Amino acid sequence: MVRRILHVDMDAFYASVEQRDDPSLRGKPVAVGGSAESRGVVCAASYEARQFGVRSAMPMSRAVRLCPTLVIIPPSFRKYRSVSSEVFGLFREVTPLVEPLSLDEAYLDVTENAWGETLGRTVAARLKAVIREKTCLTASAGVAPNKFLAKIASGWKKPDGLTVIAPERVERFLQGLPIDALWGVGPVTAARLRSHGIQKLVDVRAIPEDDLRLIVGSLAPWLQQLANGIDNRKVEPNRETKSASSENTFHRDLTNLAQIREEVDRMARDIARWLARKERLARTVTIKVRYDDFTTITRSLTVLPPTSDEAAIATRAVSLLDRTEAGARPVRLLGVGVHNLSLLGEEAEPPPRKGTMPSLPFDEPDPVEPPPKRGVE
Repeated sequence: MVRRILHVDMDAFYASVEQRDDPSLRGKPVAVGGSAESRGVVCAASYEARQFGVRSAMPMSRAVRLCPTLVIIPPSFRKYRSVSSEVFGLFREVTPLVEPLSLDEAYLDVTENAWGETLGRTVAARLKAVIREKTCLTASAGVAPNKFLAKIASGWKKPDGLTVIAPERVERFLQGLPIDALWGVGPVTAARLRSHGIQKLVDVRAIPEDDLRLIVGSLAPWLQQLANGIDNRKVEPNRETKSASSENTFHRDLTNLAQIREEVDRMARDIARWLARKERLARTVTIKVRYDDFTTITRSLTVLPPTSDEAAIATRAVSLLDRTEAGARPVRLLGVGVHNLSLLGEEAEPPPRKGTMPSLPFDEPDPVEPPPKRGVE
Protein backbone atom coordinates (compact mmCIF):
# COMPACT_ATOMS: atom_id res chain seq x y z
CA MET A 1 0.00 0.00 0.00
CA VAL A 2 1.29 3.46 -0.90
CA ARG A 3 1.69 5.55 2.22
CA ARG A 4 0.55 9.14 2.51
CA ILE A 5 3.14 11.03 4.53
CA LEU A 6 2.91 14.68 5.50
CA HIS A 7 5.74 16.91 6.58
CA VAL A 8 4.30 20.01 8.26
CA ASP A 9 6.59 22.93 8.98
CA MET A 10 5.39 26.08 10.73
CA ASP A 11 6.40 29.24 8.86
CA ALA A 12 9.13 31.32 10.56
CA PHE A 13 7.75 29.93 13.81
CA TYR A 14 9.36 32.01 16.57
CA ALA A 15 9.14 35.23 14.59
CA SER A 16 5.56 34.53 13.50
CA VAL A 17 4.49 33.94 17.11
CA GLU A 18 6.02 37.27 18.11
CA GLN A 19 4.31 39.07 15.22
CA ARG A 20 1.01 37.44 16.09
CA ASP A 21 1.23 38.50 19.72
CA ASP A 22 2.41 42.05 19.02
CA PRO A 23 0.50 43.66 16.13
CA SER A 24 3.07 46.46 15.94
CA LEU A 25 5.60 43.94 14.62
CA ARG A 26 3.48 42.79 11.69
CA GLY A 27 4.94 43.68 8.33
CA LYS A 28 8.29 44.59 9.90
CA PRO A 29 11.60 42.72 9.60
CA VAL A 30 11.89 40.77 12.85
CA ALA A 31 14.65 38.53 14.15
CA VAL A 32 14.36 36.45 17.29
CA GLY A 33 17.69 35.96 19.03
CA GLY A 34 20.44 37.55 21.07
CA SER A 35 21.64 41.11 20.74
CA ALA A 36 24.27 42.12 18.21
CA GLU A 37 26.43 43.59 20.98
CA SER A 38 26.61 40.31 22.91
CA ARG A 39 27.44 38.13 19.92
CA GLY A 40 23.93 36.83 19.64
CA VAL A 41 22.75 34.77 16.72
CA VAL A 42 19.49 34.73 14.80
CA CYS A 43 17.17 31.96 16.03
CA ALA A 44 14.45 32.83 13.54
CA ALA A 45 13.77 35.56 11.00
CA SER A 46 10.47 36.83 9.69
CA TYR A 47 9.88 36.73 5.97
CA GLU A 48 10.23 40.49 5.86
CA ALA A 49 13.73 40.12 7.35
CA ARG A 50 14.61 37.31 4.95
CA GLN A 51 14.12 39.68 2.03
CA PHE A 52 17.25 41.45 3.29
CA GLY A 53 19.21 38.19 3.48
CA VAL A 54 18.76 37.63 7.22
CA ARG A 55 18.88 33.91 8.00
CA SER A 56 18.71 31.58 10.99
CA ALA A 57 22.09 30.85 12.64
CA MET A 58 23.50 34.11 11.27
CA PRO A 59 25.39 36.35 13.72
CA MET A 60 23.01 39.09 14.77
CA SER A 61 25.68 41.71 14.08
CA ARG A 62 25.70 40.71 10.43
CA ALA A 63 21.90 40.59 10.34
CA VAL A 64 21.77 44.21 11.53
CA ARG A 65 24.26 45.25 8.86
CA LEU A 66 22.09 43.61 6.21
CA CYS A 67 18.90 45.11 7.63
CA PRO A 68 19.46 48.29 9.72
CA THR A 69 15.73 48.47 10.55
CA LEU A 70 15.72 44.92 11.96
CA VAL A 71 13.64 44.54 15.13
CA ILE A 72 15.39 42.14 17.51
CA ILE A 73 13.21 40.21 19.96
CA PRO A 74 14.73 38.09 22.76
CA PRO A 75 13.47 34.51 22.51
CA SER A 76 10.70 33.28 24.78
CA PHE A 77 11.01 29.52 24.58
CA ARG A 78 8.33 28.88 27.18
CA LYS A 79 5.84 30.66 24.93
CA TYR A 80 7.05 28.82 21.84
CA ARG A 81 6.77 25.46 23.60
CA SER A 82 3.21 26.31 24.62
CA VAL A 83 2.22 27.17 21.05
CA SER A 84 4.03 24.07 19.82
CA SER A 85 2.02 21.88 22.20
CA GLU A 86 -1.16 23.39 20.81
CA VAL A 87 -0.10 22.70 17.22
CA PHE A 88 0.95 19.13 17.99
CA GLY A 89 -2.39 18.58 19.70
CA LEU A 90 -4.03 19.47 16.38
CA PHE A 91 -1.74 17.01 14.58
CA ARG A 92 -2.75 14.21 16.93
CA GLU A 93 -6.43 14.89 16.38
CA VAL A 94 -5.81 13.72 12.80
CA THR A 95 -3.55 10.73 13.43
CA PRO A 96 -1.62 9.20 16.34
CA LEU A 97 1.31 8.68 13.97
CA VAL A 98 3.05 12.01 14.58
CA GLU A 99 6.85 12.15 14.70
CA PRO A 100 8.16 15.44 16.08
CA LEU A 101 11.36 16.78 14.55
CA SER A 102 11.46 20.05 16.49
CA LEU A 103 9.05 22.49 18.12
CA ASP A 104 7.76 23.57 14.73
CA GLU A 105 7.84 20.58 12.40
CA ALA A 106 6.73 16.98 12.28
CA TYR A 107 5.99 14.02 10.06
CA LEU A 108 2.46 12.62 10.02
CA ASP A 109 1.37 9.33 8.49
CA VAL A 110 -2.17 10.03 7.30
CA THR A 111 -2.64 6.86 5.27
CA GLU A 112 -5.43 6.26 7.77
CA ASN A 113 -6.76 9.32 9.55
CA ALA A 114 -9.54 10.45 11.86
CA TRP A 115 -11.18 12.46 9.10
CA GLY A 116 -11.56 9.45 6.83
CA GLU A 117 -9.94 11.35 3.97
CA THR A 118 -8.39 9.26 1.22
CA LEU A 119 -6.23 12.00 -0.30
CA GLY A 120 -3.16 13.32 1.47
CA ARG A 121 -3.67 16.68 -0.23
CA THR A 122 -7.11 17.03 1.37
CA VAL A 123 -5.77 16.15 4.83
CA ALA A 124 -2.93 18.65 4.48
CA ALA A 125 -5.23 21.45 3.28
CA ARG A 126 -7.70 20.84 6.11
CA LEU A 127 -4.94 20.67 8.70
CA LYS A 128 -3.39 23.92 7.49
CA ALA A 129 -6.79 25.60 7.75
CA VAL A 130 -7.32 24.27 11.28
CA ILE A 131 -3.88 25.50 12.37
CA ARG A 132 -4.60 28.95 10.98
CA GLU A 133 -8.02 29.07 12.66
CA LYS A 134 -6.85 27.87 16.07
CA THR A 135 -3.46 29.58 16.31
CA CYS A 136 -3.55 32.43 13.77
CA LEU A 137 -0.31 31.02 12.33
CA THR A 138 0.49 29.51 8.96
CA ALA A 139 2.19 26.24 8.12
CA SER A 140 3.62 24.76 4.96
CA ALA A 141 3.03 21.11 4.13
CA GLY A 142 4.49 18.51 1.82
CA VAL A 143 2.66 15.33 0.86
CA ALA A 144 4.51 12.36 -0.60
CA PRO A 145 4.85 8.56 -0.41
CA ASN A 146 7.81 8.82 2.00
CA LYS A 147 9.49 11.08 4.55
CA PHE A 148 12.40 12.18 2.37
CA LEU A 149 10.17 13.51 -0.39
CA ALA A 150 7.58 14.98 1.99
CA LYS A 151 10.22 17.07 3.75
CA ILE A 152 11.54 18.48 0.48
CA ALA A 153 8.00 19.19 -0.68
CA SER A 154 7.08 21.18 2.44
CA GLY A 155 9.78 23.72 1.69
CA TRP A 156 8.92 24.12 -1.97
CA LYS A 157 6.37 26.95 -1.72
CA LYS A 158 6.92 28.64 1.62
CA PRO A 159 5.28 30.40 3.30
CA ASP A 160 1.79 28.90 3.61
CA GLY A 161 2.59 26.37 0.89
CA LEU A 162 1.21 22.98 -0.04
CA THR A 163 3.13 20.72 -2.43
CA VAL A 164 2.06 17.20 -3.34
CA ILE A 165 4.38 14.64 -4.91
CA ALA A 166 2.12 11.87 -6.16
CA PRO A 167 3.72 8.44 -6.74
CA GLU A 168 3.53 8.87 -10.50
CA ARG A 169 5.37 12.22 -10.24
CA VAL A 170 8.27 11.03 -8.08
CA GLU A 171 10.71 10.33 -10.91
CA ARG A 172 10.07 13.63 -12.65
CA PHE A 173 10.48 15.44 -9.32
CA LEU A 174 13.78 13.68 -8.58
CA GLN A 175 15.18 14.55 -11.98
CA GLY A 176 15.04 18.26 -11.18
CA LEU A 177 16.75 18.18 -7.77
CA PRO A 178 20.33 19.35 -7.12
CA ILE A 179 22.77 17.14 -5.28
CA ASP A 180 22.40 19.06 -2.00
CA ALA A 181 18.72 18.09 -1.80
CA LEU A 182 19.90 14.73 -0.46
CA TRP A 183 19.63 14.31 3.30
CA GLY A 184 23.10 14.43 4.85
CA VAL A 185 24.67 16.40 1.97
CA GLY A 186 25.75 19.76 3.31
CA PRO A 187 27.95 22.39 1.63
CA VAL A 188 31.23 20.52 2.10
CA THR A 189 29.93 17.16 0.87
CA ALA A 190 28.08 18.83 -1.99
CA ALA A 191 31.30 20.55 -3.11
CA ARG A 192 33.15 17.24 -2.88
CA LEU A 193 30.52 15.50 -4.99
CA ARG A 194 30.50 18.29 -7.57
CA SER A 195 34.28 18.07 -7.85
CA HIS A 196 33.68 14.49 -9.05
CA GLY A 197 31.16 15.63 -11.65
CA ILE A 198 28.09 14.77 -9.55
CA GLN A 199 25.83 17.79 -9.97
CA LYS A 200 22.28 16.45 -9.69
CA LEU A 201 20.62 14.08 -7.29
CA VAL A 202 20.06 11.49 -10.02
CA ASP A 203 23.76 11.51 -10.91
CA VAL A 204 24.35 9.49 -7.74
CA ARG A 205 22.61 6.53 -9.35
CA ALA A 206 25.37 6.11 -11.93
CA ILE A 207 28.21 5.87 -9.41
CA PRO A 208 29.21 2.37 -8.18
CA GLU A 209 28.65 2.20 -4.43
CA ASP A 210 32.31 1.48 -3.70
CA ASP A 211 33.36 4.58 -5.65
CA LEU A 212 30.75 6.68 -3.88
CA ARG A 213 32.05 5.44 -0.51
CA LEU A 214 35.43 6.96 -1.35
CA ILE A 215 33.68 10.34 -1.60
CA VAL A 216 31.06 10.28 1.15
CA GLY A 217 31.98 7.29 3.32
CA SER A 218 29.20 5.34 5.02
CA LEU A 219 26.52 7.64 3.62
CA ALA A 220 26.94 6.06 0.17
CA PRO A 221 24.22 3.34 0.29
CA TRP A 222 21.75 5.67 1.94
CA LEU A 223 22.28 8.42 -0.65
CA GLN A 224 21.81 5.94 -3.48
CA GLN A 225 18.50 4.83 -2.03
CA LEU A 226 17.30 8.42 -1.73
CA ALA A 227 18.49 9.15 -5.27
CA ASN A 228 16.09 6.43 -6.38
CA GLY A 229 13.27 7.90 -4.31
CA ILE A 230 13.42 5.04 -1.80
CA ASP A 231 12.88 5.81 1.87
CA ASN A 232 11.22 3.05 3.89
CA ARG A 233 11.46 4.75 7.27
CA LYS A 234 8.20 4.69 9.17
CA VAL A 235 6.73 7.65 11.02
CA GLU A 236 7.75 6.90 14.62
CA PRO A 237 5.63 8.73 17.21
CA ASN A 238 7.80 7.51 20.09
CA ARG A 239 11.19 7.89 18.47
CA GLU A 240 14.03 7.38 20.94
CA THR A 241 16.47 10.20 21.55
CA LYS A 242 19.62 9.41 19.58
CA SER A 243 21.77 12.34 20.62
CA ALA A 244 22.05 15.38 22.84
CA SER A 245 24.27 18.42 22.64
CA SER A 246 24.83 21.91 23.97
CA GLU A 247 26.91 24.81 22.79
CA ASN A 248 27.90 28.28 23.90
CA THR A 249 28.92 31.39 21.96
CA PHE A 250 31.27 33.52 24.03
CA HIS A 251 31.12 37.30 24.40
CA ARG A 252 34.85 37.42 23.75
CA ASP A 253 36.97 34.93 21.83
CA LEU A 254 38.75 32.39 24.01
CA THR A 255 42.50 32.24 23.44
CA ASN A 256 43.66 30.48 26.60
CA LEU A 257 43.76 26.71 26.07
CA ALA A 258 43.32 26.01 29.79
CA GLN A 259 40.11 28.06 29.82
CA ILE A 260 38.88 26.31 26.66
CA ARG A 261 39.47 22.94 28.32
CA GLU A 262 37.57 24.08 31.39
CA GLU A 263 34.58 25.10 29.27
CA VAL A 264 34.54 21.79 27.39
CA ASP A 265 34.89 19.88 30.66
CA ARG A 266 31.96 21.78 32.17
CA MET A 267 29.67 21.21 29.19
CA ALA A 268 30.65 17.55 28.99
CA ARG A 269 29.80 17.02 32.65
CA ASP A 270 26.42 18.73 32.15
CA ILE A 271 25.70 16.34 29.27
CA ALA A 272 26.82 13.37 31.38
CA ARG A 273 24.40 14.36 34.14
CA TRP A 274 21.63 14.58 31.51
CA LEU A 275 22.51 11.05 30.39
CA ALA A 276 22.28 9.82 33.97
CA ARG A 277 18.88 11.45 34.50
CA LYS A 278 17.58 9.90 31.27
CA GLU A 279 19.14 6.51 32.14
CA ARG A 280 21.05 6.51 28.88
CA LEU A 281 24.59 5.68 27.86
CA ALA A 282 26.65 7.16 25.05
CA ARG A 283 29.37 5.58 23.01
CA THR A 284 30.24 8.66 20.90
CA VAL A 285 31.37 12.02 22.23
CA THR A 286 31.66 14.97 19.86
CA ILE A 287 32.98 18.49 20.27
CA LYS A 288 32.26 21.47 18.06
CA VAL A 289 34.71 24.36 17.72
CA ARG A 290 34.02 27.60 15.88
CA TYR A 291 37.03 29.84 15.34
CA ASP A 292 37.00 33.62 15.17
CA ASP A 293 36.75 33.55 11.35
CA PHE A 294 33.54 31.45 11.70
CA THR A 295 35.15 28.27 10.40
CA THR A 296 33.47 25.43 12.28
CA ILE A 297 34.81 21.93 12.82
CA THR A 298 33.64 18.86 14.73
CA ARG A 299 35.69 16.05 16.20
CA SER A 300 34.28 12.75 17.47
CA LEU A 301 35.45 9.78 19.49
CA THR A 302 33.60 6.46 19.74
CA VAL A 303 34.53 4.07 22.53
CA LEU A 304 32.94 0.89 23.86
CA PRO A 305 31.41 0.14 26.24
CA PRO A 306 29.01 3.11 26.29
CA THR A 307 28.98 5.24 29.43
CA SER A 308 27.32 8.09 31.27
CA ASP A 309 30.21 8.52 33.69
CA GLU A 310 31.01 12.21 34.15
CA ALA A 311 34.76 11.81 34.28
CA ALA A 312 34.85 9.53 31.25
CA ILE A 313 32.65 11.78 29.13
CA ALA A 314 34.61 14.87 30.16
CA THR A 315 37.99 13.24 29.55
CA ARG A 316 36.96 12.12 26.06
CA ALA A 317 35.58 15.56 25.18
CA VAL A 318 38.66 17.42 26.42
CA SER A 319 41.00 15.00 24.63
CA LEU A 320 39.33 15.86 21.33
CA LEU A 321 40.66 19.42 21.66
CA ASP A 322 44.09 17.98 20.80
CA ARG A 323 42.73 17.40 17.29
CA THR A 324 41.82 21.08 16.87
CA GLU A 325 43.66 24.41 16.74
CA ALA A 326 41.91 25.69 19.84
CA GLY A 327 44.27 27.95 21.72
CA ALA A 328 46.44 28.55 18.68
CA ARG A 329 43.39 30.15 17.03
CA PRO A 330 40.81 32.23 18.91
CA VAL A 331 37.62 30.31 19.65
CA ARG A 332 34.19 31.92 19.29
CA LEU A 333 31.95 28.94 20.10
CA LEU A 334 32.29 25.56 21.79
CA GLY A 335 29.88 22.66 21.84
CA VAL A 336 29.78 19.15 23.29
CA GLY A 337 27.47 16.37 22.20
CA VAL A 338 26.84 12.68 22.83
CA HIS A 339 25.56 10.29 20.20
CA ASN A 340 24.76 6.64 19.56
CA LEU A 341 22.78 6.44 22.78
CA SER A 342 21.40 3.31 24.38
CA LEU A 343 19.22 2.70 27.40
CA LEU A 344 20.91 1.69 30.62
CA GLY A 345 21.22 -2.10 30.64
CA GLU A 346 20.93 -2.44 26.87
CA GLU A 347 23.60 -3.08 24.28
CA ALA A 348 25.05 -0.07 22.52
CA GLU A 349 23.25 0.84 19.36
CA PRO A 350 24.87 -0.98 16.42
CA PRO A 351 26.14 0.87 13.37
CA PRO A 352 23.40 1.83 10.91
CA ARG A 353 22.29 -1.01 8.66
CA LYS A 354 21.93 -0.55 4.96
CA GLY A 355 18.63 1.18 4.39
CA THR A 356 18.56 3.09 7.66
CA MET A 357 19.43 6.72 8.16
CA PRO A 358 22.78 7.38 9.82
CA SER A 359 22.88 10.01 12.53
CA LEU A 360 25.21 12.96 12.09
CA PRO A 361 26.73 14.75 15.09
CA PHE A 362 26.09 18.50 15.19
CA ASP A 363 26.11 19.97 11.70
CA GLU A 364 28.52 19.04 8.99
CA PRO A 365 32.09 20.20 9.77
CA ASP A 366 32.37 23.12 7.43
CA PRO A 367 32.18 26.92 7.57
CA VAL A 368 29.02 28.01 9.34
CA GLU A 369 25.91 29.62 7.93
CA PRO A 370 24.65 26.76 5.79
CA PRO A 371 22.69 27.82 2.73
CA PRO A 372 18.92 28.16 3.23
CA LYS A 373 16.67 25.25 2.50
CA ARG A 374 15.24 25.37 -1.01
CA GLY A 375 12.15 27.50 -1.03
CA VAL A 376 12.25 28.14 2.71
CA GLU A 377 14.46 31.10 3.44
